[in-house]
Amino acid sequence: MMRSLDIAATGMQAQTTNVETISHNIANMTTTGYKRRRAEFQDLIYQDMRRAGTMSSDTGDLVPSGAQVGLGVRTAGIYRINEQGTLEQTGNALDLAIEGRGYFRVTLPSGEYAYTRDGTFSLSNDGTIVTADGYPLSPDISLPNNAENITVDQSGQVQYTLSGQTTAQVAGQIQLVTFQNENGLAAMGQNLFTSTTSSGDPITGTPQSTGFGDIRQGFLEESAVNVVTEITDLITAQRAYEMNSKVITASDEMLQTLTNLK
Repeated sequence: MMRSLDIAATGMQAQTTNVETISHNIANMTTTGYKRRRAEFQDLIYQDMRRAGTMSSDTGDLVPSGAQVGLGVRTAGIYRINEQGTLEQTGNALDLAIEGRGYFRVTLPSGEYAYTRDGTFSLSNDGTIVTADGYPLSPDISLPNNAENITVDQSGQVQYTLSGQTTAQVAGQIQLVTFQNENGLAAMGQNLFTSTTSSGDPITGTPQSTGFGDIRQGFLEESAVNVVTEITDLITAQRAYEMNSKVITASDEMLQTLTNLK
């Protein structure tokens, strides 16, 4: 069988992955705190038809370049592009955006930690600050039932006043978490990530300290997807898929010609 059939098939599979990645980006163009993904590819192993550096004669002449045939392409990885998304003002006191590096840490029902850039928080029935799915911010921060004028400064300190009082009281301190390799985090859906061996251990710190971003109250970080870029990439991937399919068609016609020889 002609190698070109298998080679073109790997190209079609690679562009299928590429289109799936792009479609995931477009589907999340309005997801709070979403970071666009990019598929990366590598060429496959090569077959040596004539190895470079081998002797071509008894006098010691060497083959200068040789002849290698590549066997196609494979997906090397799908990376997150950790660009800062635009901050959208909402006016909601418990909408929090991170400007700069860092993730909010939340506690899952299992007791394990997860990490998110989605700062859409609200209060639970006992006054604890929780995510849209009810997962509490870690460390826990709770507010009394009669709390008013909730404020969160850029360093993450949460304050409030009680009805009839003017003196602000401190409810708690928001902590941020960073990682040596953010691309090593494992996405689990719901805008949440979990740490892995590749990401490294979580590094906890206070907002505005060295290596950590600021907290912006009343804002949310928009998706970092650029629709124009995604549509352009989608067209390129579609054309690449079509060209690989034409290679298969051409290879099939060549085989048919050989079959019809008498």
